[in-house]
Amino acid sequence: MTHIILTRHGHVDWIAPERFRGRAELPLSDLGQRQAAALGARVARSWTPSAIYASPLSRCQHTAQAIAKAAGGAVQTLPDLIDTDYGQWQGLTHQEVEKRWPQAFKRWFEHPDMTAIPSGETLAMVLVRSTAILRKMLDEHPDGQVVLIGHDSINRVILLHALGLPLSQYWRIRQDPCCVNELHLDANGCSLWRINETHHLIDIGP
Repeated sequence: MTHIILTRHGHVDWIAPERFRGRAELPLSDLGQRQAAALGARVARSWTPSAIYASPLSRCQHTAQAIAKAAGGAVQTLPDLIDTDYGQWQGLTHQEVEKRWPQAFKRWFEHPDMTAIPSGETLAMVLVRSTAILRKMLDEHPDGQVVLIGHDSINRVILLHALGLPLSQYWRIRQDPCCVNELHLDANGCSLWRINETHHLIDIGP
């Protein structure tokens, strides 16, 4: 059985007020650094990962380093874990996107699986990356515990796939910064043991 601890990077400034972050390089905020340290302690208390994989973006790399410091192991970069390519929307606020692309913006929240972001990725394209990640984990860690540090969007799609849910249900999955999801994969499929667990962050303050 492959045992996956799937998490999201710590807080960055573009989370609130909300912007389409995508592939932009954003450092962890002070809060994000505290969240990453708390996440590292949480992983070290409960698991012994044989590998740690992170998106190439620095906010995931720095979160991964905090986990590695607490739990041991080296961080490996996994390009498929990178955030969704938001194309022309990247860096813009929701209000800015709504003003310039009102129909596509409305569709993004009503039918995300049917939305084509200008010059960006569709959720179907993100799903292809997600399934590649899961196949890699099964092939390379058939009996291991691994940590994956990704982003809100890629994590949602991985979890939808694990649950056998369609991409139309994208907004029904929540992923807070430095949350913990736990998945078990084997030849018979996937079982989900935890989703968006954040109790390890309660005492670190805003």
